[in-house]
Amino acid sequence: MWNHTKRDVLRGIVLGLGLVLPQTGWTQEPPIKVGTSMALSGPLAGGGRQSQLALQMWAEDVNARGGLLGRKVELVTYDDQASPAQTPGIFSKLVDLDKVNLLIAPYGTVPAAAVMPLAKERRLLLIGQIGYQVNSKAKHDMWFNNSPWSDAESWVGGYFRLGQSVGVKKVAFLASDQEFAQNILAGAKKLAQNAGLETVYEQTYPPTTVDFSSMVRAIRAASPDMVFVASYPADSTGIIRSVNEIGIGSSVKLFGGGMVGLQYASVMQALGSQLNGVVNYHTYVPEKTMAFPGIREFLERFAKRAVAANVETLGYYVAPFSYASGQILEQAVNATKSIKDDVLADYLRKNEVNTIVGPIRWGADGEWAEPRVVMIQFKDIKDGNVEQFRQEGKQIIVEPERFRTGDLTAPLSKARGR
Repeated sequence: MWNHTKRDVLRGIVLGLGLVLPQTGWTQEPPIKVGTSMALSGPLAGGGRQSQLALQMWAEDVNARGGLLGRKVELVTYDDQASPAQTPGIFSKLVDLDKVNLLIAPYGTVPAAAVMPLAKERRLLLIGQIGYQVNSKAKHDMWFNNSPWSDAESWVGGYFRLGQSVGVKKVAFLASDQEFAQNILAGAKKLAQNAGLETVYEQTYPPTTVDFSSMVRAIRAASPDMVFVASYPADSTGIIRSVNEIGIGSSVKLFGGGMVGLQYASVMQALGSQLNGVVNYHTYVPEKTMAFPGIREFLERFAKRAVAANVETLGYYVAPFSYASGQILEQAVNATKSIKDDVLADYLRKNEVNTIVGPIRWGADGEWAEPRVVMIQFKDIKDGNVEQFRQEGKQIIVEPERFRTGDLTAPLSKARGR
């Protein structure tokens, strides 16, 4: 009895740290299969491959602790290429042919949203990861997102609060013509309206756009006080480069907001000093206010594994949340001693779980009850040095107050030292 209790306590301690205990013998039952799909190629591969590696690390850690319910955990993963046309078929295969026991949603909003009708129809528990308003149409009561936002206000509301703090009156909008960006744009426009801001420019561009020079010139001519951008990684890179080549005008106090890609090591290294002054959302940065138990230890392990896997080594944006998605399943299974979807869903509705991205509990819509998005400002960034992004003080948290590690520098020209 004492030995059993001691083992349980030790397992609880190491769960958040990603440490391992000696593997016990498996039961005679087959492995517990966890199925998912990831963008291992295509436009979101940078995040998808991070997600895959993090989930592999979680499965290895779980198995080193004795598995789930004494059974080995086995991941079943397919490349969805970030295509919403592929994910429904992949998840049907996972359930019907691969006979997986548990499901984790695809990385990314659009691929995940395409799976929701299937999950709802078949009453399947689905753990999300880095998706926005994935459940807004399906309203599936067995969806539990693992992303630190819920609605547009929780994601980019901090950006507009920063704008109001520096006296912004006029705003320009630039967004990709894709579901995620358009959802964020709609929320941002409502926030701007509520704040009494005048929209002086708005442009939606095709996802295949590579030249943003005419749009940047148009924004400059409109003389906004703030520019809100909702973009994907390739777009974000092109937009930032155009701003640096052409200039955005002395009136702009804030630039950024909803740009995907500025969290990736490859993009940050490529842009270097061009990022200085940009204010953008993030899920995690290595600032002291976000030192959740276990996260830095995980990231150190991830960086070493990423080199061999040819995955970017920082992993801040996606990897901790993917690992935490596994932790969510692990804690629910261990608490209920079950892998039944309805039993696990009932547990997650009623309980808070502890992960390397902090404690999580969910609202009725399956989104985080207490969102935790931060707005960061790039400061003193040099060219050609990815390691600098591991340091405190390079991605200052300027919003919200409870995580703030520095003050906003505005206007943009001042923040850029120009």
